[in-house]
Amino acid sequence: MDDNIVKVAVIGCGRVSGHHQRSIADVNGGEIVAVCDLDVEKAKTYALQYNIPYFDNYHQMLAAVPEVNVVAIVTPSGMHFEHATEIMERYRKSIIVEKPTFLQPSQLEDAFAMAEKVGVKIYPIFQNRYNKAVKRIKRALDEGELGKIRIVSVRVRWCRPQRYYDLDHWRGTFSHDGGALTNQGIHHVDLLRYLGGEVTSLNATMRTLGANIEVEDTVVSTMTFGAGAVGNLEVTTAARPDDFEASLSLVCENGLAQLGGLAVNELQVFSPDPDECEKFSEDIPDAYGYGHSTVYENIVADMKDEKPFPVDKEDCMKTIKLLDSFYRSDEAGSWIDPASVGQSTRLGRPNEEISNLYRTPLPE
Repeated sequence: MDDNIVKVAVIGCGRVSGHHQRSIADVNGGEIVAVCDLDVEKAKTYALQYNIPYFDNYHQMLAAVPEVNVVAIVTPSGMHFEHATEIMERYRKSIIVEKPTFLQPSQLEDAFAMAEKVGVKIYPIFQNRYNKAVKRIKRALDEGELGKIRIVSVRVRWCRPQRYYDLDHWRGTFSHDGGALTNQGIHHVDLLRYLGGEVTSLNATMRTLGANIEVEDTVVSTMTFGAGAVGNLEVTTAARPDDFEASLSLVCENGLAQLGGLAVNELQVFSPDPDECEKFSEDIPDAYGYGHSTVYENIVADMKDEKPFPVDKEDCMKTIKLLDSFYRSDEAGSWIDPASVGQSTRLGRPNEEISNLYRTPLPE
């Protein structure tokens, strides 16, 4: 790479985009060089902050700023696959993809095949893995401090009223958003297997209880793990009148560990050593936390061939297949093995009318 600096362009200037841009700017060896959004005023706001060019068309951006090494895709979830494959195939750029990486396992398979074909890389975002509290529990599990896991429990009790879903056309749709599990619960789904191990079977029931949307705003599930543990998951955005809880707990052979806070940033219970709770909890300004900085440190290190990015295709695929399996179970009304063949008929299904709202045409 020229001057050994990883140069990043960002597509999509919504809420989480600011975390990407601050993280890029703060990481040694990284530089933000352009931003793009269909709403050009959103892009302009960030451009003025970082003194970089802004665009409302990413084709024009990549033509005007060819030194870009990697493109961060921070667009609606249902557009990730289309944007990613077009940027990789047409411009031979590596990509960073916000959560959930793709809505369908088949999309993830096809995207990684494209990346290999054209010689670029895909960097999935699971930033909560890098929180201090999460890392402390991961270490305790890996080193045997907590012993064998017996029960894994997730509870996300958040409030998303109708006005939240009415903000954009993509919200609350199976084609471009997914419901409470895909949008709000994805990080807890990832941590289920990151900390608890691989789920071997699950049974899920989904309901829409608090808003006029097509996707679920409530899901309850029971599951089994390959190592013998059992688990349960409750995720809802139908809590009223506010957010109440977002926790993940592990009942283990040698004690109890519980994560909580806005973004699993608090070590709320650690019975082997309660003094660790304060030491490994951190205050965060919002639900995104600080994990994006570590993500970008890892991206820079990988692109400089210093160390591999910690989330590879297989790891990402297992999380996306686990996510998909909750929907498959609800559709089938039965237990599902996340490793089995198949995918949801609802999540990520095409909707050209909505896609056309977020597509970027090639310049004439």
